[in-house]
Amino acid sequence: MADPDRPEPRDDMTPFEAVSYSYDRGADLIELPDDTRERLRTPDRELRVEVPVRHDDGSVDTYIGYRVQHNDARGPFKGGIRFHPDADIDEVRALASLMTWKTALIDVPFGGAKGGIQVDARALTPHETERMTRTYTRAISAVIGVNRDIPAPDMNTNAQTMAWIADEYAAAHGWTPGVVTGKPIALGGSLGREAATGRGCIVVLDEAVAELGQQPPDVSVAVQGFGNVGSWAARIAHERGYRVVAVGDEHGTVHRDTGLDVPALLSERGDGRSLQDHTGADQLEAGDVLTLPVTALLPAAIGGVIDGRNAAGIQARLVIEGANHPVTPVADVALAERDITVVPDILANAGGVLVSYFEWVQNLQQVRWEEADIEQRLTTSMQTAFRAVRAEAERHDVTLRDAAFALAVAKVAHASELRGVA
Repeated sequence: MADPDRPEPRDDMTPFEAVSYSYDRGADLIELPDDTRERLRTPDRELRVEVPVRHDDGSVDTYIGYRVQHNDARGPFKGGIRFHPDADIDEVRALASLMTWKTALIDVPFGGAKGGIQVDARALTPHETERMTRTYTRAISAVIGVNRDIPAPDMNTNAQTMAWIADEYAAAHGWTPGVVTGKPIALGGSLGREAATGRGCIVVLDEAVAELGQQPPDVSVAVQGFGNVGSWAARIAHERGYRVVAVGDEHGTVHRDTGLDVPALLSERGDGRSLQDHTGADQLEAGDVLTLPVTALLPAAIGGVIDGRNAAGIQARLVIEGANHPVTPVADVALAERDITVVPDILANAGGVLVSYFEWVQNLQQVRWEEADIEQRLTTSMQTAFRAVRAEAERHDVTLRDAAFALAVAKVAHASELRGVA
């Protein structure tokens, strides 16, 4: 039952505290017993490793890496690896927890994990990045495996990174493509994986827009972040007829009321140019993308970008969380009070882990599915999850986030009970 002494949400919560706040609200809805609640909150294993890297000039720096395995009641641990200065133990722990609830919510047979190295990956050369990746892989190889823990790409990692991990793991265990997902197609990767997270965001946007009784041409969209998730979300939204009026990154925002030329932005990005080089739109400050008067806002970069300081300025009717925890608990409450619908991260950005699961299945079966089949499977799964969350929210008269966590926690608790570990 709910704890009346639980502290109110704060903007200075650590990432894991913020996830735990949402977890507790979901656990309250299903009246999860206290002993089970603490068991499911606590990670199963946390591994800290030293990652020495020899630079191209011969010098050596040692970075700190982590692999947090949160829960495997429903299947092998699953979660990405990020290279970022903020990838400390609390951040990785929070992301591992989110993966547990995300995989449960969309009903794939995985648990939750996350990995990271505290490093400014942009300061490393490709050779240094490869050496760092291989050293990290050797350090965590004892706790990963095709039926144990399956890493994937995340911030500042990609298909090439996964290829290095798979190759390094193979040196000790033989070629096992299913040990990681998000690999290059030539090494057993899945068609549709690169676009999957952004595509999933647009599937749930379709569902939310339909509930408003609108059609894509009537809907204005702003995308914050133009990396993998944001760029694919903008591309697919544009293809589906949405009016993508703004795209922003850490350096600035491009805006055009009648709609941006998204293909031109993507082409310029491919040529190495920035958003600020685009001449077909107004140039605004970086944070302006969050507060424009649009139908839908898609934060797809980093966590905590919408907080108690700027929540009052959000004018979107819908917020689709393409990034992990981009809305703080304080902002979540403020947006709910203004009837702004937030589609939570454990639902909105679940397309990536869905297609990771499809890749894993293809690797185990040694088959390859057609891209159209993968896209249809993703669409069906995301629609099913969205509708289940909507129904749960209406049943309890709560937000989509509270409903999503309630459904996810209930599934993990039930699996734990069946296995005799809760």
